[in-house]
Amino acid sequence: MQVEQLTCNIGAELIGVKLADAVHDAGLFAEIRAQLLKHRVLFLRDQQISREDHVAFARRFGELEDHPVVGSHPDYPGLVQVYKNPDSPVDYYENAWHTDATWREAPPLGGVLRCVECPPVGGDTMWANMVVAYERLPDDVKANIEGLRARHSIEATFGAAMPIEKRLALKAQYPDPEHPVVRTHPETGEKVLFVNSFTTHFTNYHTAERVRVGQDFTVGSSELLRYLISQASIPEYQVRWRWKPNSIAIWDNRSTQHYAVMDYPACHRKMERAGIIGDKTY
Repeated sequence: MQVEQLTCNIGAELIGVKLADAVHDAGLFAEIRAQLLKHRVLFLRDQQISREDHVAFARRFGELEDHPVVGSHPDYPGLVQVYKNPDSPVDYYENAWHTDATWREAPPLGGVLRCVECPPVGGDTMWANMVVAYERLPDDVKANIEGLRARHSIEATFGAAMPIEKRLALKAQYPDPEHPVVRTHPETGEKVLFVNSFTTHFTNYHTAERVRVGQDFTVGSSELLRYLISQASIPEYQVRWRWKPNSIAIWDNRSTQHYAVMDYPACHRKMERAGIIGDKTY
């Protein structure tokens, strides 16, 4: 297996590997997993892999989860079909920096995404390294956010365009969880900046150390959250991947964010993603 690093901070392409072989080869899977922890997102080209093997490979990391809004393939639970066509509604967008499903109490460990069909140009996906994003914060910001916690919401994102009854039912099913603003990666022990476009507000910002008068609470907390969320948009922390049919990306959802670039005209873009159940944050 050849590993070609794509940027200084994130991303590597695996060459000379058939991902389907890792379904039955424990040694190969262990090597891929080690490279994932090192590079955070891995890319492969020309993978003639069946849906059955796609799901089986992802399950080597852990059990898979369905998506309550997007839905899964009817024959392969946990294989989410992210399909766009010329008639897709404009309010179904992916072009925001996010970590998948932080609106869950236990956000996903990671994802395995395969390109079925894509535009001839455009529709790339970008990933950002949120360990480096935390490491490079100014020391005073690190001190200010130590111990901070924040809410993440499916209601305010996927649910926003729904009729109110459906939106409230979605929130009842997935109440807004609270996560640390800086989480600890469960395998590497690294600190990760863990706020994204699903994050709505801090829950324990309003203390005597941070707030002098009431105005500080609303302005100070919202501006700090905005600043932290913006860190994913720094190019030095990113890698950008151009899709071709049968290309695959595998990413560690615990230490990255990603952004699907919607720069293509109305056309077909078909992606299939296996999302792996993760652990509660700490």
